[in-house]
Amino acid sequence: MAASTRKTTRKTETFTDEERAAMKERAQEVKASARRGSRADRAAEDEAAVVAKIAEMEDGDRAMAERIHAVVKASAPGLAPKLWYGMPAYAKDGKVVCFFQSAQKFNARYATFGFNDKADLDDGTMWPTAFALTKLTAADEARIGELVKRAAG
Repeated sequence: MAASTRKTTRKTETFTDEERAAMKERAQEVKASARRGSRADRAAEDEAAVVAKIAEMEDGDRAMAERIHAVVKASAPGLAPKLWYGMPAYAKDGKVVCFFQSAQKFNARYATFGFNDKADLDDGTMWPTAFALTKLTAADEARIGELVKRAAG
């Protein structure tokens, strides 16, 4: 086929508006982290940023995020709250272990509580790393607490 008659295909898949916003939020988080002073100041600012982000959420997600924040802090006090792509997250040695993603973040049907590879949850050759949440029961909170404690090592 001659070069002039050859059809070219362009990849038309792009990031959604929500994904682009999350990437911008992450860039701002990295910039803010680089500007701050002492470790204690950064920790206080990170905690305040997480609490403020939770306060911005819609009612159902906000209630779950508030409970998860309390459960994570009680279960693994060594994890540091921080924003990660605009989501409340909890880190160990600067690496995110677990996070809460509100349903509204990506226009999803449910919120998500997930774990990153830093989490110590290995169980054989396959294990869950994220959980869909529509509401939190006392049993759910207890399970999250156990998983977070284990994930934090």
